[in-house]
Amino acid sequence: MGSRGEERRRAGGGAGGLLGRSRRRQQRRPGMGPPGSRGSSTARGSLQHLLLFLLFIGPFNCFASYSRATELFYSLNEGLPAGVLIGSLARDLRLPMTGGQHPVAAQPPLSFTLASHGLGGQYVQLDNRSGELLTSAVEIDREALCVESSGATVFGEAAAVSSSPSSESCLLLLDVLVLPQEYFRLVKVKIAIRDVNDNAPRFPVPHIRLSVPENAPVNTRLAIEHPALDPDVGTNGVQTYRLRDNYGVFTLDVEENESGERTPYLIVMGPLDRETREEYVTVIIAEDGGTPPLVGSATLTIGISDINDNCPQFSDSQLNVTLYGNSSLGTHVATVHAVDMDLGSNAQITYSYSQKVPQPSRDLFHLDESTGTITLSSKVDGDTPRLHRLIILGNGPGCIPAVITVLVTIIKVMMRPPEVVPRFIANEAEGVVYLKELEPINTPIAFFTIKDPDEKYKVNCYLDGDGPFRLSPYKPYNNEYLLETTKPLDYETQQLYEISVVAWNSEGFHVNKIIKVQVLDDNDNSPVFSQQLIELSIEENNVPNAFLTKLHATDADSGERGQVSYFLGPDAPSYFSLDKTTGVLTVSTQLDREEKEKYRYTVKAVDSGFPPRESIATVTITVLDKNDNSPRFINKDFSFFVPENFPGFGEIGVISVTDADAGQNGWVALSVLNGSDIFVIDTGKGVLRAKVSLDREQQSSYILWIEAVDGGDPALSSTAKITILLLDINDNPPLVLFPQSNMSYLLVLPSTLPGSPITEVYAVDKDTGMNAVIAYSIIGRRGPRPESFRIDPKTGNITLEESLMQNDYGLYRLLVKVSDHGYPEPLHSTVMVNLFVNDTVSNESYIESLLRKEPDISIEEKQPQISIEPTHKKMESASCMPTLVALSIISLGSIALVTGMGIYICLRKGKKHHRADENLEVQIPLNGRINLHMLEKKPMEISNI
Repeated sequence: MGSRGEERRRAGGGAGGLLGRSRRRQQRRPGMGPPGSRGSSTARGSLQHLLLFLLFIGPFNCFASYSRATELFYSLNEGLPAGVLIGSLARDLRLPMTGGQHPVAAQPPLSFTLASHGLGGQYVQLDNRSGELLTSAVEIDREALCVESSGATVFGEAAAVSSSPSSESCLLLLDVLVLPQEYFRLVKVKIAIRDVNDNAPRFPVPHIRLSVPENAPVNTRLAIEHPALDPDVGTNGVQTYRLRDNYGVFTLDVEENESGERTPYLIVMGPLDRETREEYVTVIIAEDGGTPPLVGSATLTIGISDINDNCPQFSDSQLNVTLYGNSSLGTHVATVHAVDMDLGSNAQITYSYSQKVPQPSRDLFHLDESTGTITLSSKVDGDTPRLHRLIILGNGPGCIPAVITVLVTIIKVMMRPPEVVPRFIANEAEGVVYLKELEPINTPIAFFTIKDPDEKYKVNCYLDGDGPFRLSPYKPYNNEYLLETTKPLDYETQQLYEISVVAWNSEGFHVNKIIKVQVLDDNDNSPVFSQQLIELSIEENNVPNAFLTKLHATDADSGERGQVSYFLGPDAPSYFSLDKTTGVLTVSTQLDREEKEKYRYTVKAVDSGFPPRESIATVTITVLDKNDNSPRFINKDFSFFVPENFPGFGEIGVISVTDADAGQNGWVALSVLNGSDIFVIDTGKGVLRAKVSLDREQQSSYILWIEAVDGGDPALSSTAKITILLLDINDNPPLVLFPQSNMSYLLVLPSTLPGSPITEVYAVDKDTGMNAVIAYSIIGRRGPRPESFRIDPKTGNITLEESLMQNDYGLYRLLVKVSDHGYPEPLHSTVMVNLFVNDTVSNESYIESLLRKEPDISIEEKQPQISIEPTHKKMESASCMPTLVALSIISLGSIALVTGMGIYICLRKGKKHHRADENLEVQIPLNGRINLHMLEKKPMEISNI
């Protein structure tokens, strides 16, 4: 947060107050009066015109522009959040603010504007009214903002970042315009960004290696070339270094140069000896001066370099050796060995004779200057001295030679030993005989001639050593022996034999002739697989070029004959690959167990001999299952037709589902996703059952969703749609909706014409199809002339068949049977239709008492005849009778009309009062559907149409 002490404006340029300078001159231009009251929009609108005007008159009004320039200096920490107050320009410039002592009308509002929204403008927010300068949402990072290498302030912009070579200076420069013109000035705002300790020291490399010679004196100082870096400055930068473990011989010191950079130095505090310890490994820690301090570390390895501070040394000062006088040339006499504790060239040792060794001894014994081996180089004779003192020097670079004395005593032999003279038949070079393996038995190797130099002693000869060899006299010659094989040689069993041909005389002197036999390899072995049957397994859906195994075959032969190459057999699929050299077997494509589960083919191992030999092994690959197949239903949609009233838990149908995976991945469990309270499914067999009996009249169909889930992990699933359609059975008799009861009745006027509809019987059947086709019939009648009424078997309409006469008055009771056409047996219902023929209803209670009596009606067994064929067929059969029927109807209608009118007039006059007591009027609809909510107590007159 900006320091309030640093934000106070310096008054008069004194030492205290604001860190920068505030230069202001409150001079008003001549002729410019106090401004009127104008809004901020007017001030902003005139900003561009004002700037152009100032640029135009700038050269002519330099003094006025300078007098209007002011500098303000603030400071704040980096990393502050948005909205932190940096400073108030109006207060620090002592500008009059609206709402002060003067009235608002006399004091124009001030406007503060950034001259340019450059790099610096994104870090601050300027309140145009109050002049408060706040931090913005863009966080200030001093290390990213002020790069020390930039070194110069960027001028020519209204807002810029200033950084100088000094690690302490980081300035944010802003140009602020103050308006209106009465208070116009250009304010130079400088904001110093203070560093906070937000970066830890960091070494440029994680591992630092330093070399110190082992003879380095105490207080030797070695600079560490990779010091730690810290972007922070001042005390927040790197201050100190330390070692986690100094081993008692090291410490650290820090030196600071003129630019303030601190370099760590390693100081040797004790003696070093590479032969005691070659390396020290520790951790160097850099720490800054922040609160709390931050640290960084790196591994420091201090290697101790060798110097030539050790000289060769012999373990003994004298070596005594005895040598027989008859020893052959090249006989090993002795070997001297010195040790130097240094490394490399500092430890190189050469051996030489001292100048005190006489020349005859030098000629008799050869000294190898590199190995220190002494051998017999001249033949010992009678004049050779019997004691030789060999002084040998071990020479090292820059060292005093080490000295050892070898005393060689020669034992004189009085007689000469036998001589063994070989003559080789097989190939021989430098004493080594070369034989091919599988050479036949009794292959000759060499002749040996045995001689006695003195020719006075008997010499015998024999073979010493193990091996399939035999040394036998070669007859008929004396002292001639033949060396030959006794069985074939095998290179793979043994490659080198060392045997000795020993000759000795009767005096017991022995002479050995060492023979080395090297067996040469032949391509007599085929490659051998470590396994003849190679059983492999791999999960399906493998990645391409997946590794299967590495084949290994060995060949006991040597050289090229033992080099094995690998090949696939002709029965191997093309997508398997076998590296010829390494024997790595791979598969180039994804395997699918559902496509093929097992592979079996051969591989060959072939050596590089001539002719080549080979062997064959069998590879079997089992593709392991992965749960990569969802269960599959045989059909996407299943439909089952079930008769209604099907018994509970009866088998509705079988849901067939398969899963191509194996084992647990192929186990399938079925479940009902919806309707589980009615339906269940047998997981093992896939049988769908209903828990309860199903009624088509309640619900005619069901749609279920069946889910199949396999046993894999994670499990895969699929769903299928099941449609269950209920087949109707005739389980519902027709339901009579009208008349509503057997106690209702209807008034029929005697004047009703024949053929007129009287009423209807209306019924419904909840079944479907033929089970719901309804037929109406009158199965019982009672009344004065009950046959006067008939019912339509299809519609249930009751019509008057004959004209009503005077003696036809009274109550008619028709028993109507309503029957369906169900299979196997139709169902029916009955209803009583009551018709009261009279002019009026005068005594309702009397009619009701008649209705309460049980009617004596005989049941007719005649079934209703309903033709369900199209009506146009009937019309064809009666197409010739329309004229006759029309004439008959007209004639009968005229006669009936005249007769009826006469009878009606007579009856009304004679029985008017009697009929009035027995009349009951009932209102019913005749055509159309019955309104079941109508009461049958309102009178209605039936008109003849």
